[in-house]
Amino acid sequence: MAGERKYTTRRLAIVNALVEKLKLINGTFNYVNNLEGNVFPKLKFWDEVEEFPTICVSAGSEVRQYQGGGYKDRFLNLKLTCYVSDEESVEALESLLEDVETCLEVNSSVLYTDRLGNEAYTIMISILSIDTDEGVMAPLGIGEILCEVRY
Repeated sequence: MAGERKYTTRRLAIVNALVEKLKLINGTFNYVNNLEGNVFPKLKFWDEVEEFPTICVSAGSEVRQYQGGGYKDRFLNLKLTCYVSDEESVEALESLLEDVETCLEVNSSVLYTDRLGNEAYTIMISILSIDTDEGVMAPLGIGEILCEVRY
């Protein structure tokens, strides 16, 4: 087809696919928390969050590593912002972060569909860092997980 793009960004597709996997954190299996659908494919600030716990996934920078034969690896940085509200906010946040880490480990290879309808899997999701507010905002707790998605 004339004018059809050969390459498309997969940023939003990967974010949406990961959001669906994070929605599986429902208090069963190896999960302690129940997100009840409180996972969003965009950043929300703490004053916009209505129900806790909540996770917001947002795409950051993307880099490419060019290999021989026209092949390229893509590396997409994602930020997962986690919100809790609990009298013991540090412990509640640690519990949620452990659930997220478990989910990422179990779902390191995620199926996504690009804008042209092509299905593919991420190669690997690596956690780069985990950071929290350390209870400064109690009873709210805010944590961030920075990930790198290779696809």
